[in-house]
Amino acid sequence: MEKEISSAKKRKVSERNKKMTKEWIICIIIIIAVVSLNIITQNYTSESVEQLNTSLWNLKEKLELKNPNSKEIKDDMDGIMEEWRNRFNLLAFFIEHDELEKAETELTSLKANIEVEEYNSAVPELEKAAFILEHIKNKFRLEIKNVF
Repeated sequence: MEKEISSAKKRKVSERNKKMTKEWIICIIIIIAVVSLNIITQNYTSESVEQLNTSLWNLKEKLELKNPNSKEIKDDMDGIMEEWRNRFNLLAFFIEHDELEKAETELTSLKANIEVEEYNSAVPELEKAAFILEHIKNKFRLEIKNVF
């Protein structure tokens, strides 16, 4: 009789251990998936910001020339806006819309200044847009200070 009770207890303990093992495996898989997706989105965000900021700083150099070429500047700005539109749709899946709207506002303001050839006013708008893009990249980086 005691052997039967003892073996029944062992089976219950064994079943409980199997459940715990399954739960741990599921938790580990979820953590790996979250970290992996975060790395992918972080890489895409960094790549997007770097590419846009490079284009913006190249545009700034052209804006600061003594005799800027209006057509070339407008073409560069159109290219930047096209790149922004292409990247915006995917970034909107995992970045706060408020942050993206701030960048969009600055880029639109920059474009408006370039269209009316107010290059002196365009430079501060360009710098704000670059700052906001860099802020977006840093804000959504996986770091301890951003988690807590």
